[in-house]
Amino acid sequence: MKRAGVELLPQALQEIEEAEAWYLERSARAAEAFLRELEYGFVLVREAPDSWPRYEAGTRRYPLRSYPYSIVYRQTRQGIQVVAVAHHRRKPMYWRAR
Repeated sequence: MKRAGVELLPQALQEIEEAEAWYLERSARAAEAFLRELEYGFVLVREAPDSWPRYEAGTRRYPLRSYPYSIVYRQTRQGIQVVAVAHHRRKPMYWRAR
């Protein structure tokens, strides 16, 4: 899936959908706020991809401010590729093979 210069790998999109569903079961407002913060992160990453710290396997990481997730991405010739929307307390580096 592509969002204004940001490509999401199918696994990253699935992670977003699962997180949204989890928050939605608890609060519609929390789910909406999660998606807004995520979209804001995509904008920031697209506009200034080198601003965020280097991470593992040639990626960079943008941590969300209010949710325990990070946007893990890499720069490609076509733009930004989101490799994972990774929860901070789940298996570390599970996404490396992507």
